[in-house]
Amino acid sequence: MSGDGTAGGPATGDPSTGDPALVVTRDLEAVFASGDGVGPLDLVIAPGEQVLVLGPSGSGKSTALHLLHGAIPHTIDAQVTGAVRVAGRDVHRTPVAALADVVGVVAQDPETGVCLPDVDDEVAFALENLGAPTTTIDDAVPRALDLAGARHLGGRRTDELSGGELQRVALAAAVAAGPALLLLDEPTAMLDAAGVASVREAVARVARGGAASVLVEHRLDEYAGDAGTAGLPARWVVLDRDGRVRADGPSAQVLAEAGRDLLADGCWLPVDAELDVLFGSADLDSPQVRAGIAEHAGRVRERAEERSRRAAVGPVGAGALAGVGEGEVLQACGLDVAPLGAPRPTRRRPGRAVLRGVDLTLHPGEVVAVVGENGGGKTSLLATLAGVRPPLAGTVLGPRPGLVFQNPEHQLTRLTVRAEIGAGLPPGPARDAAVDDALDRLGLTDLAERNPFRLSGGQKRRLSLAAVLVHDRPHLLADEPTFGLDRHGTIAAARALAAQAQAGRGVLFTSHDLRTVAAYATRVVVVGDGRLLADVDPHTLVRDDALLTAARLRVPRLVRHLARSAPGAATLRTELQGLDDAVLGLSQTAGVLP
Repeated sequence: MSGDGTAGGPATGDPSTGDPALVVTRDLEAVFASGDGVGPLDLVIAPGEQVLVLGPSGSGKSTALHLLHGAIPHTIDAQVTGAVRVAGRDVHRTPVAALADVVGVVAQDPETGVCLPDVDDEVAFALENLGAPTTTIDDAVPRALDLAGARHLGGRRTDELSGGELQRVALAAAVAAGPALLLLDEPTAMLDAAGVASVREAVARVARGGAASVLVEHRLDEYAGDAGTAGLPARWVVLDRDGRVRADGPSAQVLAEAGRDLLADGCWLPVDAELDVLFGSADLDSPQVRAGIAEHAGRVRERAEERSRRAAVGPVGAGALAGVGEGEVLQACGLDVAPLGAPRPTRRRPGRAVLRGVDLTLHPGEVVAVVGENGGGKTSLLATLAGVRPPLAGTVLGPRPGLVFQNPEHQLTRLTVRAEIGAGLPPGPARDAAVDDALDRLGLTDLAERNPFRLSGGQKRRLSLAAVLVHDRPHLLADEPTFGLDRHGTIAAARALAAQAQAGRGVLFTSHDLRTVAAYATRVVVVGDGRLLADVDPHTLVRDDALLTAARLRVPRLVRHLARSAPGAATLRTELQGLDDAVLGLSQTAGVLP
């Protein structure tokens, strides 16, 4: 047992040649039947080295990880050329299972990586496959769960876990065998603040034990924490839209060479790097940053006032939405909510509640965010409001809403993106126009004839949202609509939801992204400890330390800073939306967006 609680210990280099490198790729390239792919990749990764892979949505970041652990070509079909060796083993000639003693993998979708019904068995599985002694396994499982911040999930069934809880279990399983190389594909996408911190600490502890890691991550600001760019892996590898290496080197060098291109391409950056690209300073208090934010916030406010004038409802603050109070509400009265994975309740087995006594009203024209820790019942609440699951007690009143699932593949049924969006709409010119508008709004026009199941994770997320937006439902529920999306995709999804509210629909969405919540929600419902803790505006939430502690929420540094000086929620919204505008303007100037 190594000092960090995992079995075995990291291998170093290539013992067959004496090469100190752990990973070596030469002219490595994968091309799918669609023509998409990644490479050529020429990478050398040393034992213990930490690498961050960045690139716009669809650039091949996940594909690159699949090449490193052999999923391509052993289980995913692609034309592969070049060479890749890990710890001296030819990955093309070594089955995926035969690399399990040196490579740990956290997949983008934890449901695809977690296969056993019990948490402890799932974590033990890798060790059992390696023939580890029972005593070693018994010791390693709780330590791996501790390392992933998932000790409280021991003894639970995996089919009763939330997406974020599954991510923690997947991380524990990946580190249990003490891999020499840890590959992480958006490991924090569904995680709350505590989960993000657990991933960061787990990777750091594995690194201290001598293991290398390759990280693909969108939530860079949350992952880095208050340390900013310094809190991220020291080496950055940047892929361009064609899957080729655009830059490879220390983070400061890459930001100097390609920071503007990264932001223009829609990549998330830590807030210090983002502000430096946009305004020439990483200091939130610098005059140029304050002036830049104020300028863009003013433009957002002017647009909102113009919308209000056109709607003949008088001037309103940015983010305030026409139509509030008109139409039929969606209402939960005394709602007791069962966990999604639990058996359906019966008279003999009434079931347990993850949330109790929920009273909630969604009005037409407002955007309401539901926030709280993993496993707190957010997804279960949306499923109950949508009629997917019956409540244990209480009632849901109002018209049946549309629902965007947390996992996009759970709602994909057609063979092209265009057909998926148009499914269920009556044929004719109106449907064609609605589909074209949805394709354009969510940045999917170039993918219209592609197979939905061949898209990247972020592209599937945008498609699932577009496919629900085209239906004329009075209310729309969206479960983590921005998880796994790049900056462009996040802005497009959030603004698509806001547009639905401006059209008079009620919008309710769950999220761990408090920056997006503060930028686009008009109300925030906070859940925790099995109940509704608060129903407040975003500005009140991010300034209420007691509420944040009770809900186990962590506010990003940028939002904390802006909220201290903003007089209310409207100002906070305009400033955050103004920064989104600044990024989109940069992308348009660079020719990335029209």
